[in-house]
Amino acid sequence: MELVVARIGRAHGIKGEVTVEVRTDEPEQRLAPGAVLRTEPASAGPLAIETGRVHSGRLLLRFAGVKDRTGAEALRNTLLIADVDPAEVPEEPDEYYDHQLMDLDVVLEDGTEIGRITEISHLPSQDLFIVERPDGSEVMIPFVEEIVAGIDLEEQRCVITPPPGLIDDRSETASARDAEDAS
Repeated sequence: MELVVARIGRAHGIKGEVTVEVRTDEPEQRLAPGAVLRTEPASAGPLAIETGRVHSGRLLLRFAGVKDRTGAEALRNTLLIADVDPAEVPEEPDEYYDHQLMDLDVVLEDGTEIGRITEISHLPSQDLFIVERPDGSEVMIPFVEEIVAGIDLEEQRCVITPPPGLIDDRSETASARDAEDAS
């Protein structure tokens, strides 16, 4: 199975290093020197990681055969893809690979069906589940502890406790002023 582990950013310096946007919770395992990764587009790879280091909070990689800034710039926006055994699971009990979450049924705590996860969007601040509803519309559910109450891979379910307005079009708000206006 394929797992996107990073996206190559801009060149860093003149000796072929690139910044990378890490897309894995296990960069020390997936992006270690010696790792050979496939690429998207395929014509850019495969790429073998020669060195890696952190500089100013960003991961910098150098690939075998890429010796200058021109070669590094040519790799910009290339996705790095690792082959992962489908049976492999993350070390932490509440971590999941994207493939484990795809197609899970999304339900409320009372069992009300919301839809199924069709896509996972990895944003800088948080991950989002893109959920297709039974009527064909989509809703975005932040993958945060306050909303995602539980994931049961055996039952293929994701239980959520959404705040008012996240799932339905009607946001329920209550304030002291609303109560005063009603009297």
